[in-house]
Amino acid sequence: DTRSEAQKSEDEIIMLLKKAKLSMYRGQLPAASGLLHQAVALAHKSSNTQAIIYTYSLMANLAYVQGQLDKSEKLFKATMSYMLSGGTPENDNGIIEISLKLATIYAGQNKTELAEHGYRFCTESLEAKLEQHRDSSPDDQSKGLRKETRLLLGLCLDSRARYCAATRRLKQATQDYRRALQICSEEQGETHPQTLVLMSDLATILDLQGLHAEALPVVRRAVALGRQAGHPDQHVLLGNLAGVLLHQGDMQAALDLYKEALSLARAAGDEEAVEQIQEGLMEVKKRREEQLKETEEEEEVDLK
Repeated sequence: DTRSEAQKSEDEIIMLLKKAKLSMYRGQLPAASGLLHQAVALAHKSSNTQAIIYTYSLMANLAYVQGQLDKSEKLFKATMSYMLSGGTPENDNGIIEISLKLATIYAGQNKTELAEHGYRFCTESLEAKLEQHRDSSPDDQSKGLRKETRLLLGLCLDSRARYCAATRRLKQATQDYRRALQICSEEQGETHPQTLVLMSDLATILDLQGLHAEALPVVRRAVALGRQAGHPDQHVLLGNLAGVLLHQGDMQAALDLYKEALSLARAAGDEEAVEQIQEGLMEVKKRREEQLKETEEEEEVDLK
């Protein structure tokens, strides 16, 4: 009665995976890890390749969020080799998604060459795929796949942009952010939370290059659309706008926005943002004091 045996173990695996996902959602990571180990052992025992692949990818993601990059890398590679040996094509979106995770891991480990190679593989594979789709007749299924592929390309560009920004390659980061923003805006709409974050990130990168006048309208638009749409991270957008205004020398406007951002960040319980906003406020205070000192010195010179 192998049919019911296989069915029984599959039901058991599904149950374990559901429990594991719930534990992850609740932040009970060691419990989730234990459940996933049970699930993968069962999957191996019953030679259920789909379950092995799915469980490995969950384990890899779990290791990643726990900051266990080496472990996560091994698990993602195992997932990928199971998929490839099972006949999944190399340019399948699932494979590219894992390649993107690996590129992000290499970026986090400062393995520059591997990270670069990974990002290039992802973007080039997706661009080639979209090129193929362009000439085919657009039925609903291929429309859906095209959208999914474009969004994945946007994700790759966003991830590479952040990596480039961290390694101070701001021109490349600007290019990637512009393209990611265009894709997200076209596929998800201009008021989508992700579109607004990309707008804000692009403005920050322009600002870092001293292009304040170019950055300002971009981040202003993000803030205005975020207010309309009730963006969940509005405090981040406001903080970024305040930063650009600060660099332009508009202290009062920067101060007002930082204060608003701070109360929203506290309400959202976003500790990291609270710290960054407080740093911004300190910077405003410092610059104001410098301005005051300069004015006083100028007045003294005038009196002489």
